[in-house]
Amino acid sequence: MWGFLFMGRRVDLIMKNTILLFLFIIQIGCVNNESETDKLNKKNPVGSYGQTLSEGETYNVGELLSSTEKNIGKNVLITGLITEVCPMRGCWIEIIDDSSKEKIRIKVADGEIIFPLSAKGKTVTAEGEFAKLELSAKQAKDWKHHLALEKGIVLDTAKIALTKEDFYEYRIYSNSAKIF
Repeated sequence: MWGFLFMGRRVDLIMKNTILLFLFIIQIGCVNNESETDKLNKKNPVGSYGQTLSEGETYNVGELLSSTEKNIGKNVLITGLITEVCPMRGCWIEIIDDSSKEKIRIKVADGEIIFPLSAKGKTVTAEGEFAKLELSAKQAKDWKHHLALEKGIVLDTAKIALTKEDFYEYRIYSNSAKIF
C-alpha cells in the first residue's frame, strides 16, 4: 500500500518538473524576439537581411535604369549607397550610385525584413524583381502624400503638382539584402 502512494507522488513530481521545464524553454524562446521597433532602431545595420543573396552580375543604379526594358520582371542584383530608409516600418530603402546619382527604391514585404534607420549612408547589395510601378494621378498624389506623412509632413493632395516622373517608379521588390 505504501509503495503505491510513493509511486503516485513520484509521478506527480516528474510531471510537475516536466511542465516547469517546458514553460521555462518557452519563456527563453520568447525573450530573445526583437520587436519591429527594436529592429528599426538597431544601432549597427551591418549584416544580411532575408534570404541569402545569389551569385551573378551586380548592377549599379545607373546601369539598371539605362536598361529598364531589358530587365523589367527579371531578378537582379543591385548595389548602391542607402540615402533613405522608411521611417515608419523600415520596409523600403532608396539607393543611389556615385556615378549617375540616379535613385531607385528597394521595397520589401512589411515586417519580413526591417531595414534599420541607421542604414542610411551604408552600402547595400540587394536582390529582387525589377519592376515599373505605374500610377494614376490620384495614386501619384496619394503616394506623395504618404511619403510626406512618413516624414511628419502634412500635404493637401489637392495642392500637389505632378510631373511626368510622378506617374511611375522603378523599384526592386526584394527578399534579400546585405548591408556593409
